[in-house]
Amino acid sequence: MFDAALFGSLFLTLFVIMDPPGITPIFLALTAGRPGKVQKRMALQAVCVAGGVITVFGLLGHEILNYLHVSVPALMIAGGLLLLLIALDLLTGKSDEPQQTKDVNVALVPLGMPLLAGPGAIVSVILAVQKADTVAAQVSVWSAILAIHVVLWLVMRYSLLIIRVIKDGGVVLVTRLAGMMLSAIAVQQIINGVTQVIQGT
Repeated sequence: MFDAALFGSLFLTLFVIMDPPGITPIFLALTAGRPGKVQKRMALQAVCVAGGVITVFGLLGHEILNYLHVSVPALMIAGGLLLLLIALDLLTGKSDEPQQTKDVNVALVPLGMPLLAGPGAIVSVILAVQKADTVAAQVSVWSAILAIHVVLWLVMRYSLLIIRVIKDGGVVLVTRLAGMMLSAIAVQQIINGVTQVIQGT
């Protein structure tokens, strides 16, 4: 009742796309200045939001996109633009907290979505669930999805130990690094979306 090869394949795909090690500096930058307990709670919230979004799209992905008349490339471009706005504030250091996230919980946006539950992860899950035509395959797919979210939570939860070592000056450096990484991710996501649009015409 379990397909280890399918589990490993999807887990590896989601690991590359959701990038637990790469999310660490971005998580630290977006949650900097908050009490440790709040940061830990935000790590759990981000993973829960991502898991919820991934689950909904895994079950109803095609129906949702078709109902809204939204294509996957459009989803990728929109997500990339949102990430780019956050990245620019991190890079320029306009404030201690990115302008776009002052009035929202960053565990929801942009951490939960579109950083963790981004277009790449959503599309991968939609396709994996569609191709899983046996009970064993379905169990393997959803086990891989659960496993990657546990890994994401552990990485963000214990990345807080880094703050104790790098202090305030290090947090500023990490913030700028996160902004640069996030802007590159955003631009690449936009490029991928535009490329798919061009190829589809």
